[in-house]
Amino acid sequence: MIQALGASQGIAIGKAFVLPHWEWELPDQKIDVADLAKEFDRLYEGIRRSKTEINQMKTELDEVVGSEEASIFDAHLAILEDPVFMNEIQGIIQRQYKVAEVAVKEAIDHFVTMFDLLDDEYMKERALDIKDVGNRLLKHLLGAPDIALPEDTQPFVLVVRELSPSQLVHLKPDLVLGIVTMVGSPTSHSAIMARAFGIPMVMGVEGKLELTIGTGDLLIIDGGTGLLQVDPTPEMVSRYTEIRKRQLAAREQLLTIAEVPAVTQDGVSLTLAANISSLKELEAALNNGAEGVGLFRTEFLYMDRNQFPTEQEQFEVYRAVAEKLNGETLIVRTLDIGGDKQLDYYELPEEENPFLGFRAIRFSLERKDLFKTQLRAILRASQYGDVQIMYPLIASVEEVREANEVLAEAQRELVEEGVPHRSDVKAGIMIEVPAAVAIADLLADEVSFFSIGTNDLIQFTLAVDRMNEQISYLYEPYHPAILRMLRTVTNAAKASGIPVSVCGEIAGDVNALPIWLGLGIEELSLSAQAILPVKESMLRTKASDSRRLLEQMFRCKTAREVRRLAESFHAEAALAPGNAQPLL
Repeated sequence: MIQALGASQGIAIGKAFVLPHWEWELPDQKIDVADLAKEFDRLYEGIRRSKTEINQMKTELDEVVGSEEASIFDAHLAILEDPVFMNEIQGIIQRQYKVAEVAVKEAIDHFVTMFDLLDDEYMKERALDIKDVGNRLLKHLLGAPDIALPEDTQPFVLVVRELSPSQLVHLKPDLVLGIVTMVGSPTSHSAIMARAFGIPMVMGVEGKLELTIGTGDLLIIDGGTGLLQVDPTPEMVSRYTEIRKRQLAAREQLLTIAEVPAVTQDGVSLTLAANISSLKELEAALNNGAEGVGLFRTEFLYMDRNQFPTEQEQFEVYRAVAEKLNGETLIVRTLDIGGDKQLDYYELPEEENPFLGFRAIRFSLERKDLFKTQLRAILRASQYGDVQIMYPLIASVEEVREANEVLAEAQRELVEEGVPHRSDVKAGIMIEVPAAVAIADLLADEVSFFSIGTNDLIQFTLAVDRMNEQISYLYEPYHPAILRMLRTVTNAAKASGIPVSVCGEIAGDVNALPIWLGLGIEELSLSAQAILPVKESMLRTKASDSRRLLEQMFRCKTAREVRRLAESFHAEAALAPGNAQPLL
């Protein structure tokens, strides 16, 4: 069994189909000066055909998984229009008298090598985009056919060194049982799309295989844990087949409580809202019984395109989400760009510690023109539902006041222009920085609500980069320091009479539920997949028991002790009389 990276949940069992690399035989010839114009014409025709093909794929994908996921191909179109990339190709043709396909190949190699040398996961993912676009252009210049997938109708597990969005979009989801890639990141475009399609995916297998996987080899993959087994024994196939059946059955059983109120056995309710970045994710969340949206990650409206979204474009999206919620709360987080989230069309400064650098509210307050455009769009959408605004990465009262000044200016402009909007839109903040915890009582006087962003709060408090494999074991949500920070923020919010919610990965951990119930948290904001498991756990739990457990947790001196208490509590609740099945 090989331990890799889980990128898209689910178990797949089936025969492998190994997708070969793009391999081109390029002409070894030079051109005359008189043929330069002809070569440029060939290049431009190849670009035109590539754009047409990409737009067609974008349209096809939009019909399957929604416009937000399909917008991945806007980045591919942007590369074909990027002056730096195109100037590199044109320069090779003009200065070295090389044919267009050779110039394209050399330009691809140049940029891919440059990006791969950077210790930046985002830039490595962009290198794959350049390869994908460049190979598409090469295909048209050479008149080469697409690499064909199996012609029979037998489902298969796709195995490939790296999978581009262009390759993934041509797959028929009902024929692809799962995907294995040798390299890649769970944050890559192909991983995002695999999750949208619901295809189990395992990444980062390179260097861990004793033998090369061949087409026809039987594979088992677990996209949740990242496990891969090549040529499993019949006993192993039987075991994982049974696990898969149980997972599917459990999922079906959970769907029966989608419309059941999230209330503990002793009558305490907790709002289970959704984290979303697109309308597609909203659909999945609502199907799982989400009560509103506690975190709309708007940065995905800015990524994978060639320019900043206009006010109208943003307004249309925010309005569509608000209308779908039918009066349920929609909390829109303002742009949280920077760190691991970069823009192809806007060069952010190179930083030693980007997570601690020019990002989130810091970027917005520096570029108030872009910030105000977003706030105007949110305000305009507010008339279609209970729309609220949330500022990310707040560390001081000054930042809140400055952000609210921009909000007030946006409101004044809309009033002067006679543009409809609500004047009572609430503004809150994310508590993600230890400084914000320390002055939570001061911040509570300035805002309408708190949302504790646990992912950043944990890594900043413990000084642990959760993406760093060498020290990821130190990223411990159950650390006693984190418990105390949660208590500080919750107490400050209660003292000021404002609501407080929790988002981040630990919010979806069923073992952490007694912490939220014990603290008196009013809302959790979860991924669509986490809503039903947390709700099921709530139906088995008593808030009074959770409060007593939390008192014990605060007496613990290590994260291991806290975690052990949480896990034991969850296991005992599940096994208690009458709790064998979800309470309907």
